Amino acid sequence: QVQLVESGGGLVQAGGSLRLSCAASGRTFSSYAMAWFRQAPGKEREFAAAINWSGHHTAYADSVKGRFTISRDNAKNTMYLQMNSLKPEDTAVYYCAAGTLFGSYDHWGQGTQVTVSS
Repeated sequence: QVQLVESGGGLVQAGGSLRLSCAASGRTFSSYAMAWFRQAPGKEREFAAAINWSGHHTAYADSVKGRFTISRDNAKNTMYLQMNSLKPEDTAVYYCAAGTLFGSYDHWGQGTQVTVSS
């Protein structure tokens, strides 16, 4: 079992940057594939980025590709999402997720709010 806690959200102007963190409990963090999802007001939760257990394989939604970078530090049991060139349409609650298979996630954090003003 793994528990996930997101942090780093906040209010930023368009064009700005934020770095989200996802801290995981448990000794098996390095065995999990990890991902970031987001949910904007009135919309369904959508995939943003994913990273495999080693960090050598990543995937991004087209909407964030080239602006967001996902990474992880297995020694610190932490995953990150560096978000640059933020747009108002990036406004959402961002959730981190973990799973034993890349692309399949069954552990979720509570989310952190990101608001981008125009």
